[in-house]
Amino acid sequence: MRLTRPALLLLLLGCLLMFFALGNHHLQGSTESRVAGIAMQMHLSQDWVTPSLLNEPFLEKPPLSLWLDATAIGLSGGSLFAVRLASAIAGLCSIMLLFTQLRRFGRSTAMAWTAAAMLATMGSFWGNARQVGEDSLLTLGVTMTLLAFYQASRQPRLTLGSGLLFTSGITIATLTKGVFGLALPGVVIFTFLLCESLINKRLVVRDWLRPALLTLMGLIPLLIWLCVLYQHGGGQAVSEVLLRNSIGRFSGSFVEAGHYEPFYYYLRKLPESFLPWNLLTFLGLWHFRKQLRHNPYLLFFCVWLLAQYLLLNLASSKRAVYLMALTPAAAVIAAEYAGVVLQWLRTKSQQFAIAKFLSDYHRGLAVALLAGVVTTYLIAAAVKAPRADHSESFQPVAAQVISLQAQGKSVALLQPDERLGAVVFYSQQLQHTLNSAAELQAFLAASPDHIAVTDTTDVPGVALQVLDTVSVGRHHFYFVTLAPTSED
Repeated sequence: MRLTRPALLLLLLGCLLMFFALGNHHLQGSTESRVAGIAMQMHLSQDWVTPSLLNEPFLEKPPLSLWLDATAIGLSGGSLFAVRLASAIAGLCSIMLLFTQLRRFGRSTAMAWTAAAMLATMGSFWGNARQVGEDSLLTLGVTMTLLAFYQASRQPRLTLGSGLLFTSGITIATLTKGVFGLALPGVVIFTFLLCESLINKRLVVRDWLRPALLTLMGLIPLLIWLCVLYQHGGGQAVSEVLLRNSIGRFSGSFVEAGHYEPFYYYLRKLPESFLPWNLLTFLGLWHFRKQLRHNPYLLFFCVWLLAQYLLLNLASSKRAVYLMALTPAAAVIAAEYAGVVLQWLRTKSQQFAIAKFLSDYHRGLAVALLAGVVTTYLIAAAVKAPRADHSESFQPVAAQVISLQAQGKSVALLQPDERLGAVVFYSQQLQHTLNSAAELQAFLAASPDHIAVTDTTDVPGVALQVLDTVSVGRHHFYFVTLAPTSED
């Protein structure tokens, strides 16, 4: 990409939104605590094949994001900024890629810049790109794949650039989310090609074969990792990644995954999914509906949004963050409809004073609106995010563990859930875990300096004495030893 003044301005805007105050608050929620804990354990154990959480294999997803996070931890010493860095960089790359590709599609600089700026300031995209997790990287992979596919569909011959972008996108998406990372771009490509075939009333085999062959090439890195994983963990480990976690989330057979929601869950989430540009997105979908048959560009981005939305509704496991992969398409539709509104204002400017005012000063008003949105996000990053630590961060639990260990106590975690991955991250050392009441009894009985962390005081067969309680929101963690007996 040639770094023109609009591109440089967009890059600066993206950097400000993605990196400002990125490390000023602790790990928050179960996802950040889990992913950061796995990445730290990968760094400490130097096992780059089998991700583990609190000494148990964690094979819900392939490890690309964990490789990046663990590398950042190794380079930085484990800072909060570093563990969020890969996600933020992926968000920035998605913004710049959207701008670059829209220009290549023949859209004006103003239109491409508007769409990319809307993506950067879309609340769900901005928030998720600044968190520890896989979804920002998944969105980048899906965006690379689909934009490369559309670029290639407009060319009589496949260029090296489009081919490399497509295969790289498939590699990133599948090494981040496995089968799910293949399904998100796949359903869009299939639906778009089907619509094109029906509209043109002919089937062009080449158009179907080209993305299929490029997809097979993009799957090679994932297959290599699966082969190495098979050597380490056997067929059960591979099955866990491909079948139990990926397909099981759609069918509902993977009950441990949770996040089960009713079929209308995403319908409830739509009004807030693309804020603050959601109204432009939804009105754009309605306005452009009659143009789709004759406009492949609009057809592609509408299919991107709607096909992925329908696919997500079919899955048993639902989370609002999964909608992040739809945000590039939503941003393009919103920007295109904003252009329609501006053109309408210009036609009405001779009749209505308000239309003339909005038309004449649209650029200044747009800059003011964008500045207001960006300022709101920066204030939220600097002020609101740190305040959420009190109810969302599990750092106090980790701090208490670290303090006890510094006093010479031996601390173990009883059947820890994913939230206590934060303990591994903050302590920067592997933690001793207990998996049963018998192990708890034996551990605490071995020495009075042994302390266990548990989320319940009711352990069958073991009388416990609570030394301290640390609460995070509705979650309570107890630091316990054996209760003194009557003989004591």
